[in-house]
Amino acid sequence: MGENGAKCLGEEIAKCVTLTSLNLNLRSNIIGENGAEYLGEGIAKCVTLTFLNLDLWGNRIGENGAKYLGEGIAKCVILTSLNLNFNGSSIGENGAKCLG
Repeated sequence: MGENGAKCLGEEIAKCVTLTSLNLNLRSNIIGENGAEYLGEGIAKCVTLTFLNLDLWGNRIGENGAKYLGEGIAKCVILTSLNLNFNGSSIGENGAKCLG
């Protein structure tokens, strides 16, 4: 998928403004920091999300990528269920803090 694929996916997710449930398994897709930013921007538009499962295992999004995703997820104020997997994504302690 890479960064460009994540950009396209983020743009399409952003169009789903009434989405209530989102399950993304993007293991080992090499989306990187910029791809995480695109996904975060898309998720931020889905303010009706109540369930989010995001598996980004092995994508090396780094601390900044985690920050972008955290900012997007924070816009989903009625979220009641959140599952995140960032193993192998190099987010570090600071990146984890950005996720809340």
